[in-house]
Amino acid sequence: MEPVVNSEVGRLTDVIVHTPGSEVSLVNPELKDELLFDDIVFETDARQEHIDMLEIFKTAMPKDGRIREITEMVLECFQDEEARSDFISHLIQRLPEENLHVIENELLKLGPKELLQFSIEGTTPKIKGFSLTPTPNLLFTRDLASVVGNSILLSRAAKTPRIREFLLMELIVAYHPDLAKLKENSISISFQETIEGGDVLVYSEDLVLMGMSERTSFSGLMTAAEGLLRKGVENILAVDIPKQRSSMHLDTIFTFASEDECVVFPPAIVERRGNVVWLTLEEEKIVAKRLASLKEALEELAEHSFTFINCGGEHRTNQFREQWTDGANIFALAPGIIVGYERNTNTFQALKEHGYALMNQFEFVESYKDEAFDPDGKKIAINFMGHELCRGRGGARCMTLPLARLN
Repeated sequence: MEPVVNSEVGRLTDVIVHTPGSEVSLVNPELKDELLFDDIVFETDARQEHIDMLEIFKTAMPKDGRIREITEMVLECFQDEEARSDFISHLIQRLPEENLHVIENELLKLGPKELLQFSIEGTTPKIKGFSLTPTPNLLFTRDLASVVGNSILLSRAAKTPRIREFLLMELIVAYHPDLAKLKENSISISFQETIEGGDVLVYSEDLVLMGMSERTSFSGLMTAAEGLLRKGVENILAVDIPKQRSSMHLDTIFTFASEDECVVFPPAIVERRGNVVWLTLEEEKIVAKRLASLKEALEELAEHSFTFINCGGEHRTNQFREQWTDGANIFALAPGIIVGYERNTNTFQALKEHGYALMNQFEFVESYKDEAFDPDGKKIAINFMGHELCRGRGGARCMTLPLARLN
């Protein structure tokens, strides 16, 4: 199946994830802030919560659907000596403050598994007396790239602790045979700019939303937008959002549940005005037009109405509490088939009031384990436990990098 994503809600058929491993147990409480975590994570429970989430995916996806672990894809690439050498070269170049050049020869001698361990955990028994911090944020594969149509937009990390993850994604695009078509249609931005996948939402083949956030710079957004427009996207909505930890990406305050329904954090979406710019390409030049609000912009370009469903429901305190625990960061497995953290009860109640049937992870898997799941005509909001996963500040959408969806 060729990689192609023309919708946030098309039926998921191919996705990259990372089930958390020992790297999360290597996060020292004194370093958690530096490593972009709000708390330390209990690995055993986090792994099980993630595995349970993937069971939902397997149940909802077609029989030929694929769930790929990013570490397995990297390991496949690392079988190639040239790929290992290329990765090490980029690692030394992009992290000059780590003085990795002093162990370059030792790195080049590492086998595929040892280099993978060093890349993620920051250490390996094969190299004594040298270590880096771990990469616990690899859990959030969404940020590493964005498949838009049959192109891939490669991200640039806004924070140094994430650079290794982004280099691993670049390696996969460069060397993994299943991504060869995407490699031909890749879009990159300069090292001086930043953009992360949580700020890129694909409404349709003609319309993409991009957030200008804490993690995506203005120049990064504009360079990426121009690249997408030249690859065939007709319209881009650039959305300026609060530059703060709680709303680090657009998808922490806004996600699609179906073709005409979105889960939103009202203070940052509904109550913001004049923060949306419509970008198009005319005679090889980018043309910008300021629009009143995100809802009005979507309705004008999509030519139909949208329903915005409040994260946290109607109560102000609940909106802030559940946005903090990723209530707005839901992930669509198909139109109207969405998953999110169990703890965001008021968000799920709001979804129920808009016609969604509520199921927990076990009910959904049990209901469809013996038959092929048919999403047509259904609206189901599935909750799963994520008490440990949410400590990293990311929900179901953050933990997924779709490679292919059905229209």
